Amino acid sequence: MQFSIINKLGIISDFRIDAECYLSKYLDAENTLLQQNHTFLGKEVDKFSKGIFDIKAESYQESGIPFVRIGNLKNCTINVSNIAYISESEHKKNSKTTLKRNDIILSKTAYPAASLVTVDECNTSQDTIAITLKKKSSINSKFLVIFLNTTYGYLQLERWFTGNIQMHLNLKDSRNIIIPDLSNSFQKIIENLFENANLLKDTIKFNQAQSILLSELGLTNWQPKHQLFFIKNYSDTKQAERIDAEYFQPKYEDIVKAIKDYTGGWDTLGDLVTVKKCVEVGNGEYLDEGIPFVRVSNLSPFEITEEKYISKKLYAEIKQHQPQKGEILFSKDATPGIAYYLHEQPQKMIPSGGILRLKSKTDKINNEYLTLVLNSMLTKEQVNRDVGGSVILHWRPDQVKSTIIPLLSEGKQTKIQQKVTESFNLRKQSKHLLECAKRAVEMAIEQDEQTAINWLENETNEMQI
Repeated sequence: MQFSIINKLGIISDFRIDAECYLSKYLDAENTLLQQNHTFLGKEVDKFSKGIFDIKAESYQESGIPFVRIGNLKNCTINVSNIAYISESEHKKNSKTTLKRNDIILSKTAYPAASLVTVDECNTSQDTIAITLKKKSSINSKFLVIFLNTTYGYLQLERWFTGNIQMHLNLKDSRNIIIPDLSNSFQKIIENLFENANLLKDTIKFNQAQSILLSELGLTNWQPKHQLFFIKNYSDTKQAERIDAEYFQPKYEDIVKAIKDYTGGWDTLGDLVTVKKCVEVGNGEYLDEGIPFVRVSNLSPFEITEEKYISKKLYAEIKQHQPQKGEILFSKDATPGIAYYLHEQPQKMIPSGGILRLKSKTDKINNEYLTLVLNSMLTKEQVNRDVGGSVILHWRPDQVKSTIIPLLSEGKQTKIQQKVTESFNLRKQSKHLLECAKRAVEMAIEQDEQTAINWLENETNEMQI
């Protein structure tokens, strides 16, 4: 049994008296930070505001100003693989929440997260907090994001989420987050690590692979164009079993025609892979630690993040849904069309019901190439056609299997495979470098800066950085 004894003067946050707020792990982290030079987040910020309150999904565009939502806050940066966009006019109308490169975004609901703004300009949703540091602040924004993702930062964010009926981070509470005021030189070292990690994570190799694919199909400069009117035959609607105009937009036909006219041929996804459905466990089974339960929001073309967990007992009951090396995890709900290839045997995990497990059953195609196609606009436009007009996006398994895939030559596929593999390895190094930065900050807090610097030198020398 764990317990904490709190003096009345130690009660915080507008009289928070729930026990979760005073768990020993939160008090220990707080005491460690208070025993050294420190400041508070609220003292260092110029802009501190929750995001746009009233904006509907119908306002999203395919291009424009990036609109950051909680699902985009991944591994200290903004994941743009499934980012939404808003118009310039909507962006200007909500100037209080506009952010520039190197500003910071915190999650306000669902789960703790902190990310650096890694795009030139953006706006952000009501479920996040937009932060701009004061120009004269002694705190470096990249150092701050790394700190907020360390044990000491994360525990403070988690503390303010805990105990609420509807999990959210109160703006007033988050101003009281304690920040270690480490030396400028040490913060600069952490900033450099952050920047190196971002350089390693660059999508150049991945984009080059995409360019090879689109060039082969003659789609290098193709852009989707929404037409207000067009003519279709009744026989087309009967064959498709659809009568909504969105399904028959000519832009979708452009993609399908380019694939079907490709000289190397094409095939359906269902003929190339086996498809296994995953499982839902229900919110009541979620834990703060245990076996990762992977939802669509945790999936990107480049990584799998962790957020929710299940017990070992439940895992044992449903372990037939454990993904295996060589499979592709592919989303069909919420944000359909995200594919992640398992290059290595994954840790224990269970994917949610919104994710499918794909396994190749032919030598016509290699897994890296197939994953690239599934993440490309070729598949994206087929998804848009199939789920267009739906209130809740749901891509049926039969529609998934009917997705058409171009069969590039073995040589082209191998070239794409090499670039995708290079991109994956660079991102793996990037993730390790971010972990090094976080651990170095923790060591500086727990021991001293020089010890952290010495440890970092050994780690980065091994990586030849």
